[in-house]
Amino acid sequence: MEKYEDLIENLENIVNLMENEELSLEEAMKNYEKGIILCNKLYKMLNEADGKIKILSKSFEVDFLDE
Repeated sequence: MEKYEDLIENLENIVNLMENEELSLEEAMKNYEKGIILCNKLYKMLNEADGKIKILSKSFEVDFLDE
């Protein structure tokens, strides 16, 4: 499974490449596409983590209130 930190690093590398290098239109489009794919994966990971946190928080609230 891909790690969040690795995906962020890959995205940062793409951004740096696009900001600091003169790329052809084709190269820029390929890098842009890779960046969008990485952003989508990162967004999905964050949403999944957010969902787990909400579930755990609700469980803790119920346990805490029952005591």
